[in-house]
Amino acid sequence: MGLTIFQIVDIILQMAMWLLILRAIVSWLVAFDVINLRNRFAYQVHHFLEAITDPIIRPLQRVLPRWGQLDISALVAILIIIFVRLLWRNVAAPVLINFLG
Repeated sequence: MGLTIFQIVDIILQMAMWLLILRAIVSWLVAFDVINLRNRFAYQVHHFLEAITDPIIRPLQRVLPRWGQLDISALVAILIIIFVRLLWRNVAAPVLINFLG
């Protein structure tokens, strides 16, 4: 039971990290006009990634300063997720697995 909970939480954190990376890549492609948002598929992918990752990024954007056009909130969110995954794997998971079996 504990191992299953550990794996589910780890997968969710890993998916969140990859979605943030994809959002950053797509936003760069839109900014450099490689992807045109008038294309319906491109717009839907862009909108989906923003809708999924906004709850993670918006609080960080309120706290972090902007440096011109550079938005580092996605990078900070990825670093936070990496840190949380390390804590989860090395501290919380062994306790959870020993407690729940």
